[in-house]
Amino acid sequence: MTYRYTPWWLPAALIAALLLCAVLFTILVVRTPARASFEQHNSDQAPTTVYRWRMVTTWPKKFPGLGLAPENFAEQLRRVSNGRIQITVYGANEIVPAMGVFDAVSSGSVEMGHGAAYYWKGKIPASSFFTSVPFGMNATEFNGWLHYGGGLALWREIYAPFNLVPFAGGNTGVQMGGWFNREIKSLADFKGLKMRIPGYAGEIFTRAGGTAVNIPGGELFTALQSGVIDATEWVGPYNDRAFGFQQIAKYYYYPGWQEPGPGLEFVINKKIYDNLSEDLKAMIEITARAINQDMQDEYTARNRTALKELVEHHKVDVRPFPAEVLSALKKFSYEIYDEMAAKDATFAKVWSSYREFMESAAAYHKISEQYYYETR
Repeated sequence: MTYRYTPWWLPAALIAALLLCAVLFTILVVRTPARASFEQHNSDQAPTTVYRWRMVTTWPKKFPGLGLAPENFAEQLRRVSNGRIQITVYGANEIVPAMGVFDAVSSGSVEMGHGAAYYWKGKIPASSFFTSVPFGMNATEFNGWLHYGGGLALWREIYAPFNLVPFAGGNTGVQMGGWFNREIKSLADFKGLKMRIPGYAGEIFTRAGGTAVNIPGGELFTALQSGVIDATEWVGPYNDRAFGFQQIAKYYYYPGWQEPGPGLEFVINKKIYDNLSEDLKAMIEITARAINQDMQDEYTARNRTALKELVEHHKVDVRPFPAEVLSALKKFSYEIYDEMAAKDATFAKVWSSYREFMESAAAYHKISEQYYYETR
């Protein structure tokens, strides 16, 4: 019988191999089903909620500048939210009338709207401060007041009872004074003049002897052409050229005393907004801020070329209002603000904040923006 020697380390290696197999078995066979079960549990969760909203506006569908801001907002919000908020934009009269935006969003008939706050001054007298008031702040000052001077908090406070959350939604910068078929040489030339001019500017114009009417933008050309009105203000060269006012009015006056820095608004139904996650709220806030600035940038670029075309190609007579006319209109403006503040506590509160910011900003701008413009 032959005896064969077995190395001492071979049994030890065999035992180690068996132990390694046991460990691998435990990891791959015993623990893997648990992990798979966990992953399956996660995949079974409800998919991310997708919000499909309707936004109604006071503007004609995709109207340059004003009407494109809500379209741009919807597209940018869709992108930043990765499709979690998808908004279909409707122009004036597609779902609700131009002046029905506030009520439609307030009631929850639609989720969102875009318009101008001064259209609702019949419901909230102080709302005009959140678009523009005659001889008030320009766009830069207005945005500073909104976002760093307490204006936005006041805006949301006065809209909360109407189930609305507002956001700044664009600014056109200082507008033009309007289109006239009558020369304005003195305040007396306003007597009997019918003009489309909304907000407190309309009340001031009436106090100056004219007759103010409020007509949606889409109806202005026909109203002016047919003689329903004798004059109209709208926005400025970029938008006014698109409406064709140069075809039916002779004189184009400046400056836009009635709207020196008109801000527009996005409004969202408060109940709907409050139910959103914090990250979606932040996306809405940031997107609105971006669109707000983008509109001002666009108008700065478009107005320069549009004015040149109106003057050089269409031979529009561009004129300044006489100084005495502007002085009288400013006097009427402050009279009306003080009268409103005396009888409406909310108006007084907003006017106090607005006026303080405007006056302090003007003190700086006098030695910065204003002086620079005068010297360059």
